[in-house]
Amino acid sequence: MTYRPTVRGRRLARELRRLREAQGLTLQEVADRLDWSRATVSRLETGQTRPKPNDIADILDLYGVPSPARDALINLAREAGQRGWWTAYADVFTGSYVALEDEASQIRTWDPQLIHGLLQTEDYARSVITAGRMLPTPEDIERRIDARRARQALLEREQAPRVHLIFDEGVLHRPIGGPEVMAEQLVQLGAMASRPRITLQVLPFDAKEHAGLDGRFTILSFPDPADPDIAYVEGTMGDVYLESAEAIATHGDRFARITKAALSPEESAHLIAEAARRCT
Repeated sequence: MTYRPTVRGRRLARELRRLREAQGLTLQEVADRLDWSRATVSRLETGQTRPKPNDIADILDLYGVPSPARDALINLAREAGQRGWWTAYADVFTGSYVALEDEASQIRTWDPQLIHGLLQTEDYARSVITAGRMLPTPEDIERRIDARRARQALLEREQAPRVHLIFDEGVLHRPIGGPEVMAEQLVQLGAMASRPRITLQVLPFDAKEHAGLDGRFTILSFPDPADPDIAYVEGTMGDVYLESAEAIATHGDRFARITKAALSPEESAHLIAEAARRCT
């Protein structure tokens, strides 16, 4: 099973690299002293392999890391190595996004084409998945529906993340699944907008040119200050995860500009309700 690094896994990987560089050691030197391959050390530092507590203990001993820091990092390895609910859907979730989203305290997304997956009704999701994924069998489609339902449970937690979603007005007018499916989806969207931890905004047609023309993106923030924000850009040729301070600042500024150009949450809720009435 392919390893999908969690936030804790990424934190551990960053710390391992920092410790090695503080010792002035190369990847090859560490590998030689531990009788490992260079690739093994590299995969640990980039979060590409599930960390084993015993391996982490060996590498920390090499770096001379004392307790309690040593104990904390070994415990972090145990937490990072735990399998999350998403591993049951490894055939559906091919990247790290869901593992990261699951630990986020705030999710900010701009999407010019679709209602966010966390807020999709089952029939709307089925229409999107059927048209966009070109899957070979009905069973494959239903498998993805089940995975999306499991993912949406994130919003029902006691400590659900704060969610701020902005989408283009055109999303309200594209009758995905037909009028009945779209009406149900818009009613659901209106209900979700009333939740205190969910903010929905619509970017109106009269916004003209705007900062979101380059396409969809998401910014994930986390409760621990040690974990930097991650900007996620999804594409048909692969997903991109951006963590540099410069990239995060750029995407944060872009989201702020889109927020300013969009209708207020109250105006957006009114527009969503109007669109729902037109579908019925």
